[in-house]
Amino acid sequence: MGNSVDFSGRPIHFIGIGGIGMSGLAYVLTQRGLPVSGSDLKSNHMTERLAAAGAHIFLQQDASNLDFFDDRSSGHQTPQIICSTAIGKNNSELTAALAQGCPIFHRSDVLAAMIAEYYSIGVAGTHGKTTTSSAIGYMLVAAGIDPTIVVGGEVTAWDGNACVGKSEYFVAEVDESDGSIVKHSPKIGVITNIELDHPDHYKSLDQVIDTFTTFTQQCQVTIGSVDCQIVRERMNLTISYSVEPDRLADYTAREIDYHPAGTSAQIYEYGKLLGTLKLGVLGKHNLSNALAAIAVGRKLKLEFPAIAAGLATFSGAKRRFELRGHQNNITFIDDYAHHPSEILVTLSAARLRVGAERRVVAVFQPHRYTRTLEFLAEFARSFKDADLVVITDIYSAGEANTGIISGEKVVAEIGKYHPNVCYQPTLNEVSEFLTQNLQPGDICLFLGAGSLNQIIPDVVDFYRCSTGEPNRANLSSKQPETVV
Repeated sequence: MGNSVDFSGRPIHFIGIGGIGMSGLAYVLTQRGLPVSGSDLKSNHMTERLAAAGAHIFLQQDASNLDFFDDRSSGHQTPQIICSTAIGKNNSELTAALAQGCPIFHRSDVLAAMIAEYYSIGVAGTHGKTTTSSAIGYMLVAAGIDPTIVVGGEVTAWDGNACVGKSEYFVAEVDESDGSIVKHSPKIGVITNIELDHPDHYKSLDQVIDTFTTFTQQCQVTIGSVDCQIVRERMNLTISYSVEPDRLADYTAREIDYHPAGTSAQIYEYGKLLGTLKLGVLGKHNLSNALAAIAVGRKLKLEFPAIAAGLATFSGAKRRFELRGHQNNITFIDDYAHHPSEILVTLSAARLRVGAERRVVAVFQPHRYTRTLEFLAEFARSFKDADLVVITDIYSAGEANTGIISGEKVVAEIGKYHPNVCYQPTLNEVSEFLTQNLQPGDICLFLGAGSLNQIIPDVVDFYRCSTGEPNRANLSSKQPETVV
């Protein structure tokens, strides 16, 4: 690994440029006029966006891609190579770059260098960091601040996972999954919550806590939710927030009304009423995310009416309770929830939206063998707000299958607590099951961080045809609408 990323004009080449984390960084650098290239195994809408912005895209990961730099002008410079944790040591493109003496950097090194250049707000936490960072970015855009933003999800307001502003402010989602969060030193750090996740990297909760502690020590200001016991007791916070009525915090919400169309609450700052907040996003967790954004906004000296006006129209990031279709009176929702805590809050929001009279159907693809095994007992108790639970085989995310855990075993555990759970191993079987068993009035949630959402357009199309409407273009070709 090199010492620091060079943003002065030396070529920057991303191996795996189409990923959610890599593409956002590449987009910012491309918009800054730097020579950016990258490779991936296939084209997607992110690589297409990057190509349109001026990046050179290779649709293969091969050593021959580096020949591109030999064909450039006589001022030839070997490129800086950017990799993510997902790129294996045996990747032929990476191997060739090492042989040629190219400086090699992790994705987090690029983000750390960007964070150091700006007045940065870094949003961390086991859950909620994508929505919270998106809400903060959206709030600043709405207030005319014009920040640069890089988040781990797509937001319709800036048509992707990144946008480039002209101000000194930078909003970034910072990832703890591989421990690289310790590289970041933002002016303001936000911690939404802390619990054990990513057992492929962390062997204990104490390791997770130590990682977050290091991060907070590098922030000038740390804003955190004291509704999380670990954050409350183990993190050294500058500013606190809470949605619990009896919790002492700097920013609090009272007179809270959770309803199917959103949430309203009275917001207090150090015990003094700021005003009324109205949100279109559902659930207690989203109110908590909004409080984090309010605390950031006030630290940046924004007036509360401007903060509230921005947050009122924030509709969330894609794959966070995202509406993918409504056919035959069936609502189809795509959500990234893949940890027991995330499933609990997502299904709670679904129940809030539809009430007790309609069915909540939860379709879940477990993500990673390590996570599924580590949290099997918690997963088993996460589906209480669902009327019907459908489980697929585990999405490996590149992990080896040791044979210890399987989708079938997940079903058996859930069945100890839930009377209506079934096992449909493959995506084709899930799709067929849903076309035979969904009923008018259902809200069907596709949960997981893997490939499950690929079947949503076909299921939606099935029910579109069943209503007698023409079979229009597949939903996957459209910008999906977000529930508000």
